[in-house]
Amino acid sequence: WLRLKLIADIGLVGLPNAGKSTFLAAVSAAKPKIADYPFTTLHPNLGVVRVGEGQSFVLADIPGLIEGAHEGAGIGDRFLGHVERCKVLLHLIDCTQDDVAGAYTTIRNELEAYSPELAERPEVVALNKIDALLPEQVDEQVAQLKTVYDGEPLRISGVTGAGVKKALAEVSRHLGIIAAEDGEDENADWSPL
Repeated sequence: WLRLKLIADIGLVGLPNAGKSTFLAAVSAAKPKIADYPFTTLHPNLGVVRVGEGQSFVLADIPGLIEGAHEGAGIGDRFLGHVERCKVLLHLIDCTQDDVAGAYTTIRNELEAYSPELAERPEVVALNKIDALLPEQVDEQVAQLKTVYDGEPLRISGVTGAGVKKALAEVSRHLGIIAAEDGEDENADWSPL
């Protein structure tokens, strides 16, 4: 038996309904199923993201993980097997939920319990759905997340595109690809095609 060890360059991880499929649809030509109920995504969806002239990477929308995923809850052990086959993780957290710190900790604990090596992969953390909150509410969520996360989380919206270029630039940097960030070329129309 042969087993494919690399499914994608970047893996989108997070709790169910964190906006992973919406983000994938926003940055690639992929057409994943998007709905407002948990476990809309049951299998990884892949999309090619073009970040510059002749520069691209493969992004995988991994089904949502829940507490106990490493033990098979919500068939999470299968989902974690897909995560294991990605080089870099883009961890999306729904900033409209009450406990963003708990959401971050749940996913980090599941990654660590499944494989300590997986927990050491490069990770970019982003608060998603910022379009649904006032700026001061987003600031409060960032402050809450920073109680358990040492870095500066990105602020993005897969729906409006806010912060998306910056997120793509950050994950590209981990892959050794140079990509434009938000504000570098404000007049350029960006498209996943």
